[in-house]
Amino acid sequence: MFPILKKEITTYLSSLVAYVTIGVFLLVLGLFLWVFPDTSILAYGYAGLDSLFSTAPYLFMFLVPAITMRSLAEERREGTFELLLTRPLSHLQIVLGKYFAGVVVVLFALIPTLVYYYSVYTLGAPQGNIDSGAVIGSYIGLFLLGSAFTAIGLFASSVSKNQVIAFTIAVFLCFFFYSGFDSLGGLFSLQTLGIQSLGITEHYNSVSRGVLDTRDLVYFLLLDALFILLTLFVLHRQQQKKFVNTAFLSTLGILFALTLFTHRFFTRFDFTKEKRFTISSVSRKVLDSLPAPVNITVYLQGDGFPGGIKRLQTATKDMLSDLQAYSHSKLTFVFIDPIKGLSQDQQKQAFENLSAQGIEAQNLSVKTDDGVQSKVMFPFALVTYGDKAIPVKLLENQSNLNTSPEEKLNSSIQNLEYAFTSAIKKITTGGKQRIGFTEGHQELTDLQLNDAMRNLSDGYLVGRIDLATIPFDSLRKVGLLVIAKPDKAFTELEKFKIDQYLMRGGRILWAIDQVSAELDSLKGKGNQALAFNKELNLDDQLFRYGIRINYNLIADINSSQIPVTTGDVGGTPQIQLLNWLFYPVYIPQSTHPIVKNLDGITSQFASTIDVLDIKNVEKTVLLNTSPYNKEIKTPHLLSLMALRDEPNPKDFQSPQKITGVLLEGKFISDFRNRPVPDSLGEKIEVLGESKPTKMIVLSDGDILRNQVGADGSPYPLGYDRYTKQSYGNLTLLMNIADYMADDSGLISLRNKEIQIRLLDRARIRSEKLQWQLINNIVPIGLVLIFAVLQFYIRKRKYAR
Repeated sequence: MFPILKKEITTYLSSLVAYVTIGVFLLVLGLFLWVFPDTSILAYGYAGLDSLFSTAPYLFMFLVPAITMRSLAEERREGTFELLLTRPLSHLQIVLGKYFAGVVVVLFALIPTLVYYYSVYTLGAPQGNIDSGAVIGSYIGLFLLGSAFTAIGLFASSVSKNQVIAFTIAVFLCFFFYSGFDSLGGLFSLQTLGIQSLGITEHYNSVSRGVLDTRDLVYFLLLDALFILLTLFVLHRQQQKKFVNTAFLSTLGILFALTLFTHRFFTRFDFTKEKRFTISSVSRKVLDSLPAPVNITVYLQGDGFPGGIKRLQTATKDMLSDLQAYSHSKLTFVFIDPIKGLSQDQQKQAFENLSAQGIEAQNLSVKTDDGVQSKVMFPFALVTYGDKAIPVKLLENQSNLNTSPEEKLNSSIQNLEYAFTSAIKKITTGGKQRIGFTEGHQELTDLQLNDAMRNLSDGYLVGRIDLATIPFDSLRKVGLLVIAKPDKAFTELEKFKIDQYLMRGGRILWAIDQVSAELDSLKGKGNQALAFNKELNLDDQLFRYGIRINYNLIADINSSQIPVTTGDVGGTPQIQLLNWLFYPVYIPQSTHPIVKNLDGITSQFASTIDVLDIKNVEKTVLLNTSPYNKEIKTPHLLSLMALRDEPNPKDFQSPQKITGVLLEGKFISDFRNRPVPDSLGEKIEVLGESKPTKMIVLSDGDILRNQVGADGSPYPLGYDRYTKQSYGNLTLLMNIADYMADDSGLISLRNKEIQIRLLDRARIRSEKLQWQLINNIVPIGLVLIFAVLQFYIRKRKYAR
């Protein structure tokens, strides 16, 4: 086999055709990757070689057949194949020698593309900001693809003595195995058969990301073996010999057995630096236990997206493919463009239908070298299970002005695993945890909590709880107790039940307003109202747990807007949106998974929180004001007339104030060494110290309140109907529920980190032509230098 291998390589590299073929391959590849804007690495803006590994397969369909077309066809046409058989060589040794020679030549054609890696490495911001591990893994995928195409090309070369015919057959077979099965699988009648897995694309796309899955490796080995076997079969039939090769058939049988084995028991090697394609054990457990099929429809499809959205699109596809791998074929997904090919009226109806399902169109603008790109898109997915469906938001709209578009997109990509796994778990899980909202103290009404309770009900059993009447045994079954903006004092009995619920490991979300203030009361006569302190009878209890909510109001320059009548023209009131300092917007700075990468949180008339030093209790600040805030002592007269004056930032420079905090650990009972309330009516053992548990305290109950329209219809939680802006209040609540009521560790998925790898845009603008020339000329130049050296060495060797 080795003499054949050496002969084939030497013969091919001594031919001018070889260098012309490889040169054309590198020229076309260079133009696609560095010149043509739709596929250009420079236009994409990210420090990676994704374009190389997505474009190279289509060029391989012509390069590899051009390399292999003469391997057996020329031998048979010139009659030298029979001469080879007179040597102590078997058919298998000849075929394998030619096969491995073809693979070596393909590798030789790929070596000059390392110039692309050097270019991206140099242009990274900062320099060297490229995931080398991912590139290595992707090259492994390209090598496996080249080996498969070589086996196909060798088979085509054995079928005909004519090289052109062999080339044509090889191109057709390569194209069919790469794209044909995907096209067949797209047919409606074949969609459920999973025929795409027979094609190369699904397996190559998996490996080319930088992840080597044993199932993909076995697939390529099996495909190589299949076409080598077919080549041997053709050669034996041409010589009218019986084809029997027990060893090879045994090898093929082993590979088939390995295919079946690895389909169930497989492992994956993630070459990426952050292991971004490694699915967590939490997600695997959820996918492994799916009771029935789950379908996911992704609406982020279409052409002309900016580079960042293409990255999100690809990341979504990769994530769903990875989740699907652990679902035992129970998870399916499809990407669609919901408005493609529709008329204007049909598009309007499609917008309304999608909106009713919680899927909103968005218009994203991304800065590029050519200006600003803008496109209407639907960055959502719909998870369907039976007759139930949950929308999944793919793109986070962080309201932090200091966050770049690239950082927003990156945080969205980091959140994909949590977003999909959480939705799948909520829609498929039976035996849901209970979440109870207290009532009886003039808390937020069902209408004001409509969106909160509706969204929570997708994954939890949600209802109202009257602490005065609920038996304690029933209260203990609640996974999370939510106290949402009470206005009436709690009795000692109710406080006792809350306390002992906490002592037994119960979780509590306190959303407490210490000051009574409402915007509606300001819009009456005089545009003034008194903000006064509430008497909720909770101060001593919260103090014992390590928290003090102060009797004050926060005025923050970073605030949301309210509509104000600023004049009257012709009997028509003039409405203007003005920043209301008492509606602070919190930009989460903590890296805790509850608030990590979260949009801004809007609140109303919030107070400050003091965190006390309590033994065995760990405190984590979740929300705080901006550095431009002022503390207002109460009682205080509020007036809309203050909107006339522009706030002076110097008057608002103050340390950031805490408005939301998480406490975890063992709490001391507020009823330790105290008598049980006489009105209890049931026997309860009083625990003086709690089991390890947790609570969250927010100094504003309106964080959980959705706005209500004039017709009484509720708006989504976090949506401001006046400014048309969406805040992260709903996501905050969902994250709190997952962290507090779900012990599966699902919320930990929000800790996933993916580094942003960008190209230096300033350098690209000034050096664009230079790098285009380097990456189109240098690879071809390297091939020419090798050709000249090889010619010179051969001339000296044979001239003697």
